[in-house]
Amino acid sequence: MTAALWRPVSGCGPDCLPIAGEPAVPTRRRVGRLVGVLGMLLVGVATVVLLPVLPARERDAVLRGWARTTLRALGVRLVVRGRLPRRRALLVANHVSWLDVLAVLAVSPARLLAKREVRGWPLVGALAAAAGTVFVDRARPRELPATVARIAAALRGGRPVAVFPEGTTWCGEAAGCRPGGGFRPAMFQAAIDAGAPVVPLRIGYRYADGDAVTTAAAFLGDETLWASVRRVLAARDLTVSVAVGAALHPTADADRRLLARAAESAVHLVPARARRSPAPSIPRGVAA
Repeated sequence: MTAALWRPVSGCGPDCLPIAGEPAVPTRRRVGRLVGVLGMLLVGVATVVLLPVLPARERDAVLRGWARTTLRALGVRLVVRGRLPRRRALLVANHVSWLDVLAVLAVSPARLLAKREVRGWPLVGALAAAAGTVFVDRARPRELPATVARIAAALRGGRPVAVFPEGTTWCGEAAGCRPGGGFRPAMFQAAIDAGAPVVPLRIGYRYADGDAVTTAAAFLGDETLWASVRRVLAARDLTVSVAVGAALHPTADADRRLLARAAESAVHLVPARARRSPAPSIPRGVAA
């Protein structure tokens, strides 16, 4: 495996981002949201200290509550469709935005897989580490087997683990934009080794007062995080939906590449809204 394969580049760019005229809130509302988010970051400081000493159930409740409250502070409404399994699972989702992490934690306080650079982010990195995030150095593909082993160990320990197998952010499902990249197969080996189910999650962003999707939350290419945050703070009635697909159950001899392909198809077929959708084809060695 080469570094180029391990560090995919999104085909999305500035042309995929919203143009002027999308719904926006007044400046005073944006300032209020920013103050609220800063307050939640301060709460995060206490959370970093508290999480390691809490029992698992209480830790999950604190993480879920913090993520949901932070989404509300940003003015983002959360909609969940479907139900996650109660036991361990590898959660695999498409990747659109930094908001995806909050959305996943608000649904299931899973351990996350994140790039090594996140560990150095002020406060966010410390909170991620306290929550049990597994960090991966994408510049060192030789460390990938050890990372897979850590994910498998977390799954064997009964914890859900969430990964974004596209490896980078894409613009989502807005018209004229690419829906996303292919799923990298490496982390699916952890589910096979641990005998854990793979649960597809589809994350989408749209406005609450209509069916139109939006790229307002997208975080793409060379754009700065602050520019993306400002766009979210300004958005009116932004909704993030997390739709849970049917679990895939790989056998011990399953092929991780075929499993990744099946999960990718499942994510793209999971309905963003309550409508029926055809089931994905399931490769040999994987049961739905």
